[in-house]
Amino acid sequence: MKRTISLWLGLLAFALMPALAQPNMGKIHGHVVNPTEAPQGSGTVSLSTDGGNTLKFYFPVSANGEYAGSAPAGNYMVVYRDADTPPGKIVDSFKGVKIVAGEDTLQDIDMSRKEFLDKMTPDQRKQLEELKKNNAAATKANQVVNNLNADLRTSNQDIHDAGAARATAIQTLGATASRADIDAKEAEIKTAKYTDVETLMLKDTQLRPNEALMWTTLGRAQIGLKKYDDAIATYKKAIELESANKKQRPDVLGTSNAGLGEIYARQGKVPDANQAYDAAAAADPTRAPFYLLNEAVIFFQQNNTAAQVAAADKAIKADPNQALLYYIKGQGLIQNATIDPKTQRIVLPDDCTAAYQKYLDLAPTGPYANEVAGILSQAGQKITSAYKAPKK
Repeated sequence: MKRTISLWLGLLAFALMPALAQPNMGKIHGHVVNPTEAPQGSGTVSLSTDGGNTLKFYFPVSANGEYAGSAPAGNYMVVYRDADTPPGKIVDSFKGVKIVAGEDTLQDIDMSRKEFLDKMTPDQRKQLEELKKNNAAATKANQVVNNLNADLRTSNQDIHDAGAARATAIQTLGATASRADIDAKEAEIKTAKYTDVETLMLKDTQLRPNEALMWTTLGRAQIGLKKYDDAIATYKKAIELESANKKQRPDVLGTSNAGLGEIYARQGKVPDANQAYDAAAAADPTRAPFYLLNEAVIFFQQNNTAAQVAAADKAIKADPNQALLYYIKGQGLIQNATIDPKTQRIVLPDDCTAAYQKYLDLAPTGPYANEVAGILSQAGQKITSAYKAPKK
C-alpha cells in the first residue's frame, strides 16, 4: 500500500468564513499531487483574497486527488491543507489565480515541483526519499501480482479450451471429417493450449516460487501434456507449500491431491490413486463429490473395471443423485455378466441391474439412457422408471 507524506509550510493565522452566494460566479478545479508524485487523496483546497490570512470556499479533495468548486469572480490565493495540517499552517499555495465569471479555471497543486521540494526541511527530504523508495517497491510488487493474475486468467481459459478441444475440432473440420482427423485435430489443440499454460506457469513459479496456486496450475498443464513425472513433483510442491500456510486454501489442496490421484489412476497405481483422491475430499469437503466422481470417471476411461466400481460406490455415498456414477458402476459390473445357455439371454449380476435401473430413474433421457435400456431389455429385465424408448 502506498503511503502519503504529511507536510505543512508557513504559519498562518486565519478565520473560517462561510461561503456566501454572490453574482458573477466562476468555477475552479484541479488535481492535487503530493511530493511522491502520487495523487493526494485527502484534505481541502481553499481560496484567500488577503494573502492567506483568511480562508474561504472550501473544496474537499477526492480519493483520486481531484477537487472542484465555485466562487465569485476575482483574484485569489489557492491554498491546500491536508486533514492533519495543524491550525494556522498550510501545505501549499498558489498566488494570482484568476476566477472568471462563467468559466472554469484549472489550477493543479503539484507538490512534486522543484519550488515546493526546495522549501522542505532535511528531515522532510529524508522522509520523502524513504516514502518514494517504499512506494516504488510497492508499485513493483503490485505489478508482479497483476501480471501473475493475468497469467492465471489466461491459463484457466486455455485449460477450459483444452477441455472443449474435441468440439472445437469437429467445428473446425466439419461433421463429415473422419474420426482419425478429428482425433488428430483434438490432440493438436490440446497440446497447443497446455503448452501455453506450461510456459506461463514455469515463468511464474520462478517469479513467485512460494505461491502454491501457480504450481497447481502448472501441474494441470503437465498432466495434459502427459508429463506425469513432472506433474507428480509439481503437485507435491504445491501441497507442501499450501500445507505450510497458516490460512490454508481447501481448493488448492483439494485440486493438488486430485491431480496426483488422476496421474496415479492413469498409471494403474490404484492404492496411490485412492489415497490421493481421499486426501482431496478430506481437504476440500465441499467439493468431495466432484473429486470422487472424477476418480470413477478416470478409472472408467482406463478400463480398470474393478477400480471404477469401487470408486463409483465411494462417490455414490458422497452424492447418491449423480446419475453418471450408476452408469459407470453398471459398466464395470457388466463384465461379470453371463449367458443363459437355454435362452441365450444375457444374465446381469443383480447389483449391475440395480445400477442400470437407478441410472434410468435419475436420467430417463440422459445420454446413456437408450444404451442402458437396450442392455436391460436384452437381459429380459423390465424397466422400472420413467424411461421411454425413442420413436422409430
